[in-house]
Amino acid sequence: MRTVLMVAEKPSLAQSIAKILSRGNMSSRKGLNGACSVHEYTGSFIGQSAHFKMTSVCGHVMTLDFIGKYNSWDKVDPAELFSKAPTEKKEANPKLTMVKFLQVEGRGCDCIVLWLDCDKEGENICFEVLDAVLPVMNKARGTERTIYRAKFSSITDTDICNAMNHLGEPNRNEALSVDARQELDLRIGCAFTRFQTKYFQGKYGNLDSSLISFGPCQTPTLGFCVERHDKIQSFKPETYWVLQAKVNPEKESSLTLDWDRVRVFDREVAQMFLNITKMAKEAKVESVSKKEKVKQRPLALNTVEMLRVASAALGMGPQHAMQIAERLYTQGYISYPRTETTHYPENFDLKGCLRQQANNPYWAETVKALLSEGINRPRKGHDAGDHPPITPMRAATEAELGGDGWRLYEYITRHFIATVSADCKYLQTTISFSIGPERFTCVGKVVTSPGFTEIMPWHSIPLEESLPHCEKGDLFPIGEIKLLEKQTSPPDYLTEAELITLMEKHGIGTDASIPVHINNICQRNYVTVESGRRLKPTNLGIVLVHGYYKIDAELVLPTIRSAVEKQLNLIALGKANYHQVLEHTLDIFKRKFHYFVDSIAGMDELMEVSFSPLAATGKPLSRCGKCHRFMKYIQAKPSRLHCSHCDDTYSLPQNGTIKLYKELRCPLDDFELVLWSSGSRGKSYPLCPYCYNHPPFRDMKKGMGCNECTHPTCQHSLSMLGIGQCVECENGVLVLDSTSGPKWKMACNKCNVIVHFFENAHKVRVSPETCDLCEAALVDVDFNKAKSPLPGDETQHSGCVFCDPVFQDLVELKHAAMRHPMHRGGQGKRQGRGRGKGRRPGGRLNPKKPKDKMAALAAYFV
Repeated sequence: MRTVLMVAEKPSLAQSIAKILSRGNMSSRKGLNGACSVHEYTGSFIGQSAHFKMTSVCGHVMTLDFIGKYNSWDKVDPAELFSKAPTEKKEANPKLTMVKFLQVEGRGCDCIVLWLDCDKEGENICFEVLDAVLPVMNKARGTERTIYRAKFSSITDTDICNAMNHLGEPNRNEALSVDARQELDLRIGCAFTRFQTKYFQGKYGNLDSSLISFGPCQTPTLGFCVERHDKIQSFKPETYWVLQAKVNPEKESSLTLDWDRVRVFDREVAQMFLNITKMAKEAKVESVSKKEKVKQRPLALNTVEMLRVASAALGMGPQHAMQIAERLYTQGYISYPRTETTHYPENFDLKGCLRQQANNPYWAETVKALLSEGINRPRKGHDAGDHPPITPMRAATEAELGGDGWRLYEYITRHFIATVSADCKYLQTTISFSIGPERFTCVGKVVTSPGFTEIMPWHSIPLEESLPHCEKGDLFPIGEIKLLEKQTSPPDYLTEAELITLMEKHGIGTDASIPVHINNICQRNYVTVESGRRLKPTNLGIVLVHGYYKIDAELVLPTIRSAVEKQLNLIALGKANYHQVLEHTLDIFKRKFHYFVDSIAGMDELMEVSFSPLAATGKPLSRCGKCHRFMKYIQAKPSRLHCSHCDDTYSLPQNGTIKLYKELRCPLDDFELVLWSSGSRGKSYPLCPYCYNHPPFRDMKKGMGCNECTHPTCQHSLSMLGIGQCVECENGVLVLDSTSGPKWKMACNKCNVIVHFFENAHKVRVSPETCDLCEAALVDVDFNKAKSPLPGDETQHSGCVFCDPVFQDLVELKHAAMRHPMHRGGQGKRQGRGRGKGRRPGGRLNPKKPKDKMAALAAYFV
């Protein structure tokens, strides 16, 4: 019997597909990485009985990155990233050990069926899965085919079974187009981002952004927002005048008429028209016309239109809307939500989808009427050749989906019903009047057939006062004629919906990546989302775009990225060479980068006007070890210390508070220590600003505080305050937080584990002695006499935090990481290390005791 491995893109999809194909008769087990399950069943595959193993990945298996040294901002010139810097594929999420998991499940399999999402990213993941699995699969006999690709658009029984019966092959060209986009975005984005971040953060203190990023799609997206801002700023309002007339067809009713000239910008001319019309006493009907008009039903729904409506009508950001749509898809409620197509194929089962909605109280009547009277064929839209339009695939209730999920599902369903409904028909009556020599018009609309507006009431024709019945030559008394003074108004800031339209029009990003680019410019503090989901550029966003325009407008205009997107599409169609496109595009941007670096003074002039130099920012905090003057603490992101005398800047740990640490100094460089804290419930540790940026010892890395410093005698170092190996992570050491009294705690210097102990103790010190059982350092504790938990009114005790029975009830694990390796019992990999390398040069201790110790600890803490 052959074994067939099947791989989907998400665990929930794997479960749904396996359930459909096995008709619910399957066994499930967890995979070795804990995140993906494996569903097994027996069935037939291409006419032969087979054992199926259905599992999944969690999105991309691999990610592209530079090799080792090129990831260092300090050691590499950003210009090298365009061509010299080699790249490699790394596991996208090393914690999931996805490659190992796929190899374990794929070993000994005869065939593989790829159920990845049917878009370009999905094709790319297909080849990532194949790279992992093919080396361990059974070799094909002769010309026997072993790789199959399933094409599907929704998680329904019909679609999944149909895909299984019509298996194809993965598309190498589409996968290559994704590889090309990844490499271009990595090389171009990193080079520009590294250069401008280092340049501007080294000069200005209140940029309020930890990363001044550039992206080939992100920057033109920001450009649209700033372009609208500039139009608003440069707008000069003009005064104009409008003539408004009212006639009284009956005694108690009046009709407001619109002036055919619309408006004039000269006050005297407007006054002249008013004087002429005021001489007339009656308005004469010059013509009455009636026309039957049609408001067309909407085109079928694609991704961009869904995101536009979600933002404009439902108040959901594009990123959030896309996440909800993906969830609805994986649960089988809607078809694939990433599509550019607005045209249903001829064989699409529209009636089947409509019948699913026949019992929903919100639209049951409309659906039943359509099914009995016959549906209308949807309008002919654009066929991009990817997936059918977004369609509801099964019925749902508000209680099932809840909140935003239901609101989006309701819109998708109403839109679908509207596409198969009739057009809205209405009768438009236009009456033309003359008052003296001037012409005025009045328009009225009466709905004759509501059509699709019944299900989409927000598109309905507004109810208006009915026009009087009249004929040519009729006269009506004039109620009033007056001159209205008005002003032209500036455009408003772009809404997300308008920005999405502009991005689609100019070819910036894809239906899948548009939400990501909009989210990025918000995250980087380039724009803020105002009421009505309008995007208002910040000072930083405005200055950056103006700077790009000043140096090289093509960096921010959509033209060059649009051209690159066309080239990437040609790769996907097999009409362009992957290497040539990559080489050509990188060459263009490399030249642009060098010109940008040479011309940066142009952007700098704009920055000077809006932002303060480092020396003028922040407040004095701690002394520099070189000049012994106070350095300034700059709180704006990224927080850092700046010595204006030495003109040096020192980065600090982020997302916490920084304060002076008792005016104590580092024994190595004489810099005053500062204390970083993430709050009363979190971690805190002292650090030397100089050592944090320039590691003093070989076994230290940049960004390490005193709790990881291996100085042998400094009272704040790991060597003096380290207690024992972390109970959760592989490499961490639990270090005493000497500032935490009287609520004493020790915290891991690698992960976020905190162990609270000895509350209300007067003093806690780490002893030079170690525990015989677990090699951890002993702790000397002085308790207050009134609150001592020790027997016989004793106040002092020395012992091991983990082994001493006196201490056991006084220790409490808190703030642990999501993952609990200690709950899995002893793991063989752990070697007891006592108090870390600095205290114990030499050597690996006997691993047996600590391993057993971990098991005992796990049992104790659980």
